[in-house]
Amino acid sequence: MSLAAGNILEGKVVNITNFGAFVEVEGGSTGLVHISEVADSFVKDIKEHLKEGDKVKVKVISIEDNGKISLSIKQGTPKPKKSTKPADFDWTSEKKKVSGNFEDKLSKFLKDSEERMIDVKKHQEFRGKNSKKNY
Repeated sequence: MSLAAGNILEGKVVNITNFGAFVEVEGGSTGLVHISEVADSFVKDIKEHLKEGDKVKVKVISIEDNGKISLSIKQGTPKPKKSTKPADFDWTSEKKKVSGNFEDKLSKFLKDSEERMIDVKKHQEFRGKNSKKNY
């Protein structure tokens, strides 16, 4: 495959700097993979992701008139496609959780509701005692 913008090539990391990595691609050409183009996540230390001699797939981003080649590792690796299908949900499991007759459900609801109301009243009383009033 020729060296042209948009092509994905195999390359070898030949040098690592604080701002990126130099990768040698086919034909002996060397391009720069900027640190922001190494991974999808934030890269603080490039040496945690790459080392000299690593073989990587890179995408040619651009080739400038002066011969500088910009490369990207994160664009050179295919990303898994996100499913457009909605997540499967087992509606029957929800129905199985609720059991008992109406009276049992109602008494459980009233009990839970009463407990919540007690908590709310305690919180309101506590806030009322500790608040400073400017009259």
